[in-house]
Amino acid sequence: MGVKMHQRAWLFAAAIILTALTLRAAVTVVPPLISTISQDLPLSPATIGILGMLPTAAFGLFGFLTPYVIRWASLERLIVIAILVSIVGQVARVLAPNTPLFLVFSVVAFGGLGAGNVLLPPLVKKYFPTKIGLMTALYVTSISVGTALPAQLSVPVADATHWQFSLASWAGISTIALIPWLVALFSQRTAQAPASPAKPAAAVVPGTGTDTAAALTVHHPAPAPKMNLWKSPTAWGLTFMFGCTALNTYAMFAWLPEILTQAGLDRGHAGSMLALFAALGLPLSLCIPLIAAMMRNPFPAVVLMLGCFVAGYLGLLLSPASGTWLWVALAGLGPGTFPLSLLLINHRTRTQLGAGALSGFSQGMGYTLACTGPLLFGLLRQSSGSWTVPFLFLFGTLLLLGAGAWIICRPRMLEDDFTRKSAA
Repeated sequence: MGVKMHQRAWLFAAAIILTALTLRAAVTVVPPLISTISQDLPLSPATIGILGMLPTAAFGLFGFLTPYVIRWASLERLIVIAILVSIVGQVARVLAPNTPLFLVFSVVAFGGLGAGNVLLPPLVKKYFPTKIGLMTALYVTSISVGTALPAQLSVPVADATHWQFSLASWAGISTIALIPWLVALFSQRTAQAPASPAKPAAAVVPGTGTDTAAALTVHHPAPAPKMNLWKSPTAWGLTFMFGCTALNTYAMFAWLPEILTQAGLDRGHAGSMLALFAALGLPLSLCIPLIAAMMRNPFPAVVLMLGCFVAGYLGLLLSPASGTWLWVALAGLGPGTFPLSLLLINHRTRTQLGAGALSGFSQGMGYTLACTGPLLFGLLRQSSGSWTVPFLFLFGTLLLLGAGAWIICRPRMLEDDFTRKSAA
């Protein structure tokens, strides 16, 4: 029995990590091939701008809607559906005969990925309740790898074959990620033998010492109280922490090269600095969840990362051409609040249903908020004629990030926002 349970643990670990590897591929594989795609499907500057906003918009919309269907189907079935939707979208868009259909099927692909974003945290809580820090570190690191690889490989693959194959090839990775979930679904059906009615299994609480094999036997946690997350300080705290982190990250992705080239750096140097900013996400994804999982209140870690954000931004604003690598590196350490946000989804909920609800609300609203970052930064730059006002806007969002983090980092569970009201 113990061997089978450990085999299931490896199966679900592989499923979660492989799924995380696919969550950004359909997004980052496109930008390096814009000029190539335009030869077959006309992409105007306005269309390119829309294409750039579609991922966060779709992540927000579909992420927000996902928790509403968690009560109707199992997490495993939903993740299978999400992966299938992303596969259909990725394949269909490369077969699209015109630009509007390319955009429509891109939304379909991004919608599947957005649902996957929301489903992974409660799946980690369900199958690895005593190893949340480790599994969060592994799957967020996998997201980072899955963000970088498509961007790096898209052009060489397109040059060797065709841009359509380059885009569609990542649907093959999604298909591979689908296999362990299908195996898990079928094995669960096979393993479900008729049994005498038993008391619902108690939810396993992280830190109780229960091993992973035992945790995998828990399929019926105690029901969560009725929750309206719009009225939850905990939910809004995580939303502002997650959303403002994403807003700042996407604003830097969009505008950092322009900031540096206007300061006198050549395009190659500016591109290298953007790569440095992005590359720092990999060690942060691996380290932050492991460290923060040992902290009762990880707010001091947030303060440190906010300090990095502020120092990096001040350097880029006041002296962008001197000490550039230092300012970019400091700014690149700030988004360490992203993996911490994903960890807190599970560390601030008691139930799988609570984790799913908090994941959907914070990521849905957060990605919607993040959509505004690159756009407002650019509009403020255009209207003011300088970089000062746009950076003041980012400083303001950092204050909001810090306020949200102070709320969500407190050792208080989401369900606590509603238990007193339910008892009243």
